[in-house]
Order: sequence, then C-alpha cells, then structure tokens
Amino acid sequence: MRMVDVIHTKRAGKQLTDEQIQFFVDGVVSGDIPDYQISALLMAIFFQGMTSEEQAKLTMTMMKSGDHLDLSQIPGVKVDKHSTGGVGDKTSIPLAAVVAALGIPVPMISGRGLGHTGGTLDKLEAIPGYQVEISEDDFIAQLKKDQLAIIGATGNIAPADKKIYALRDVTDTVDSIPLIASSIMSKKIASGADALVIDVKTGAGAFMKTLDDSRALAKALVEIGKGVGMQCMALITDMNQPLGDAVGNALEIQESIDLLKGNGPADLEKLIVVIGGYMAVMGGQAETTEEGQQKCATVIHNGQALERFRAMIADQGGDPAVIDDPEHVLPQAQFKIDLPAPSSGVVSKIVADEIGIASMLLGGGRQKADDQLDYAVGIMLHKKIGDQVKTGESLLTIYSNRDDVDDIKKRLYDNIEISESANKPTLVYETVE
Repeated sequence: MRMVDVIHTKRAGKQLTDEQIQFFVDGVVSGDIPDYQISALLMAIFFQGMTSEEQAKLTMTMMKSGDHLDLSQIPGVKVDKHSTGGVGDKTSIPLAAVVAALGIPVPMISGRGLGHTGGTLDKLEAIPGYQVEISEDDFIAQLKKDQLAIIGATGNIAPADKKIYALRDVTDTVDSIPLIASSIMSKKIASGADALVIDVKTGAGAFMKTLDDSRALAKALVEIGKGVGMQCMALITDMNQPLGDAVGNALEIQESIDLLKGNGPADLEKLIVVIGGYMAVMGGQAETTEEGQQKCATVIHNGQALERFRAMIADQGGDPAVIDDPEHVLPQAQFKIDLPAPSSGVVSKIVADEIGIASMLLGGGRQKADDQLDYAVGIMLHKKIGDQVKTGESLLTIYSNRDDVDDIKKRLYDNIEISESANKPTLVYETVE
C-alpha cells in the first residue's frame, strides 16, 4: 500500500477502507510516513470530511496505537467529563469533586491550555506541590480511596494523536470535526472510563463559533462513544462570555473552592449541577437527571464535595491548606487594577476569547507550548451580560505583576459593550444523547 493512494482516495471524496486507516496510523506512529504526506491527508479530510464509519475506525485505531488503562479493578461505573474548552471554564475541577462525593469514581485525565483557553492541569498546578503526573498504580489506588483523581496523560496514551495534533496546529486543519472528534475520543476511550459526558462549548470564546457546528461536533463525539459501547452524551453550552467570574489559574482555583463552599457564581454552579445530574444517572446514583441534580446541589452545600477536593489535593502532593486559606497559599498578583465603566447602562457584550487573550498577555496563558505561566495573574469580572452598571463602577479587576497595563485595558474596553438593555445569554442550549 502507498500513502499517495490513501491521499488520492480521500482527495477524491471517497471513503477510506479500514486497511487504509490502519496503514496511515501505523505509519504515523512508526515515523515511516513523512510529515508532508500526513499533512496532505489531513487537508484532504478537512475538505472532504469523513463518514461515521471512518471516524469510528480512525478513533479506535489511534486509541490502540498506545497504552490503554484498565480500570476494571475499581468498583462501580467510572464516569468522566470532557470540555471542548473556553474562557474561565474551570468546571471540571469542582464538578469532579461533586460527582466523586456521590460515590462515583471520576478518572479524569486532562490537558494544558494554549492560546486563550485555560488548561485544567495548569490551574491545578497553581496549588503548591500538586502533582499532575503520577503512576498508573497510584492513579488506580487514589481512585479506589477518593473516587477522584485529576492527572495528565499517563504512559503512552494515543501517540498517533500527539503527532497528528501537532501537524493540525501548523497546517490550519484544527477545526475539522472528524479530526477533533477522533482526537478527543481516542484519548478518552484509552483512559478507561465507562461513561462520558461532553461539554461542547459554542460562541465567541469556543472552538466552535456557531450552534450548527457545535451540534455537528457533539453528534460526532456521541456517535463514536456509543459505537464502542461507552455510555456517552453531550451538552451544548454557552461560551459567548467567560464562565463564572474568574479568568486565570490561581483565580479559578480560588473560585472553585468558593463554589464548593456554596459561594460560587450562579452560572458556574448551575452548569456543574446540570452536568453532574447526567453523571449521577450514568454512575447509578440517581434514577433521573432531576434527582441527580438535587444530589449534586446537596453535596456542594453540605461540604462533602469540598472535603473530597481536599483529599484529592493532599493525595496528589498539594497543600490542603489551600481549602481554608486560599489567599495565603495560592500565588498572588502584585497589582490589582480596576477597569471603571465608561458609561451607565446594561452590559450587553463581553467577547469571551478577547478576555482570555487579555489574561494570556498578562502571563496567565501560553502563546507557545513552552511558555512559562504566571499563575497569579488574570481577570476577575464584577459584571456579566445583562447586569446594570453605573459610570465609574468597576467592570472587572486586572490581576497583574506589572503596573503598566494600558494595552490590556484598551483590549478589554474594545470588547465590552454597555447598552440600554440586554438579555442574559442561555447557559445550556441543548443535549445530544
């Protein structure tokens, strides 16, 4: 078989055979297929798409290209959650503790951030001592003990995806639904969970900007999951403004702790309770999503989820004192600079990706994969879309380790609008089951 023939098949809009997909993935892992031919096939897929059968085969072949975690010795249904990423999206961190507090094992293997979206691992590493890299044996032991562990990829998970993803990034083929879906699901299936809830973000701060594109991605992801026997469903949720109030690593950890103390932003708590309700049903701890949501709200407000989070932090080497005294344990910015409202009215627009970029430019995110993070910096919103504001009132606070932030202020002013009226955006648009 020749790679040029595989490229020609897809370029002509034809369906790749199982053998062609296997040949491609094997060649990626072995290094026998050069980057320029891999890139050519990725571009052909970008323009011609893939059938559901092709997507499923590509996903499973990439999954089988590396290690596969066996979590069968952990009792119960293992339930994971994945988000396609957004600004201020710290949902996974408190959500995992909430679901674990219901007695459901949550084996969460997460990633780092690049660009305007933050990574779960980056946020957790703002906690002094927290280890995101632990052995497979320790991962399993911690899941048995706490029903919860949030770590980086262990071993050699989906090595074909690592190479393909890097080439997608530099060939402008990132936003291809078949390639996104196979990338996400190959890693999630390899991670050993029995069930998966996917939070597909839509809007300005999301990867998928339109509801139609988000719906197509959600359907592709669920189709792949169900095709391999996994319980799988997706929610399409809003990312036209940041989620919660905090954007930035340490700030988002503090907000996560506040939420688990029952004092979090309303939109973040609502999303956690909604997603957690589905995870509770999948994990066998609720008959209906409504019952699951009630149980999630209960463990948030009675402190059980907070204690589960404390246990995870301690068992992964972090300082558990962060729970009781986050401001003295987490890194703190030297300067806190308010952004006053230029006029009175109602906040009608907050462009999420631009808020994320502002945080990144302060040092809270990466422009390149090897950039060093400043965990202390970021942005704390005081007003969201639909909120009343008066001239001079603080729209947000900039947390910075440099006092000259005129460039950041200009970017923020350019991307926050105040009008006479505005409706609060929908948080959850629809579910795909």
